[in-house]
Amino acid sequence: MMESLEIVPVKGEEIPLLAQIADEIWHEHFPPIIGMEQTDYMVNKFQSEQAITHAVHEEGYRYYFFRLGDKEIGYIGIQPQKDALFLSKLYLKKAFRGRKFARAGIDFLTELCRKEGYPKIRLTCNRDNKNSLAAYDKMGFLIAYEQDADIGNGFVMNDYVMEKLIQ
Repeated sequence: MMESLEIVPVKGEEIPLLAQIADEIWHEHFPPIIGMEQTDYMVNKFQSEQAITHAVHEEGYRYYFFRLGDKEIGYIGIQPQKDALFLSKLYLKKAFRGRKFARAGIDFLTELCRKEGYPKIRLTCNRDNKNSLAAYDKMGFLIAYEQDADIGNGFVMNDYVMEKLIQ
């Protein structure tokens, strides 16, 4: 029997596991794109246990695990905004990419938007993250504009802001 993918809310006591998975995925994926120094900085600033706890309790973020059988293989982080559902994070461990799990995540968020009344999903993606840009394009996201965000410590995120309208 094939294991089936579930997308489940992250519970408070699972935040340390979430931070551990984030650290693993980020250090595997991002150094070739943004360098090790910026990867370390961003993991600490945005993906640490403390940062995730703050995002949940102070900024309205919600996190979900991609769970395959009894294994967490990735995660989603969203923040409801006035005019869109902001997809802050959608990451899968390397061994599980290319298996349509990201698409399952976008389908899950599309249903959430319909349920909660959001007209679109908005995300930011590094302009040099070619594989992710191609995947988002395939899933119906369009580039709305470019954005350069100073995140401190001399680092800047050079992103495309992408949007997908919910039908």
